[in-house]
Amino acid sequence: MTQNGTVRFGPFEADLHSGAVRKGGERIKLQDQPFKVLQILLERPGDLVTREELQSRIWPRESFGDFDHAVNVAVGKLRSALGDSAENPSFIETVPRRGYRFVA
Repeated sequence: MTQNGTVRFGPFEADLHSGAVRKGGERIKLQDQPFKVLQILLERPGDLVTREELQSRIWPRESFGDFDHAVNVAVGKLRSALGDSAENPSFIETVPRRGYRFVA
């Protein structure tokens, strides 16, 4: 799965050092915060990553309302970049009111 800081999943590869995500060699545009969400999920495939853990690692100084919106936007952008959906996830499963799980 990991080779030189690169994680492969489905048709994608994520370079955890450079912050790049590629599909078939083509770079996919992904902003910093959605990439950080992906990076945290890839660290623990199959495990629940709580919203609180995401907050403490990515948005430590945000108030709850701001963070709640920020994580929803970041996960939405990440799913969009990966062509994933909340209803039928291939990569990111939502665990209602708790967090997210990387399921690829």
